[in-house]
Amino acid sequence: MFAAIKQDWSLRPWWMNLIFYFCVYMTFIYMPFDLFWKPVELDSEIWFGFTLTGWWAKATEPLHWLIYGAGAYGFWKMKSWMWPWAAVYTAQVVIAMFVWNLDHPRGGGVIAGLVAAAVFAVPMIALWRARPTFQAVA
Repeated sequence: MFAAIKQDWSLRPWWMNLIFYFCVYMTFIYMPFDLFWKPVELDSEIWFGFTLTGWWAKATEPLHWLIYGAGAYGFWKMKSWMWPWAAVYTAQVVIAMFVWNLDHPRGGGVIAGLVAAAVFAVPMIALWRARPTFQAVA
């Protein structure tokens, strides 16, 4: 079993493995909990930095689930279509981190938004530059 995990780990750079396992976690643990067990009144989803709550959040959860599932599969098999789409989705997260900090009452304002966006810009740039990694395995 450890040999299989080691072989799988060697398919991608270490940072991409972290993103892959995050997608696996979201696909198989968090999103099913969020969709099927979390009460509607506690539900929230963030899209481009804007928070949807209640039934609007619940209605968009399957789209998030699909995105994470596609990411898990794409990183698992190192599919060539992951470039540029993983970077494009991560760019949406960069925008969302900035906008959320400006728009949400719990947001920290411009400086916090810039810091959060900068943190998520690192994997976005790495994914954008990873085109050869996806093509080499495919």
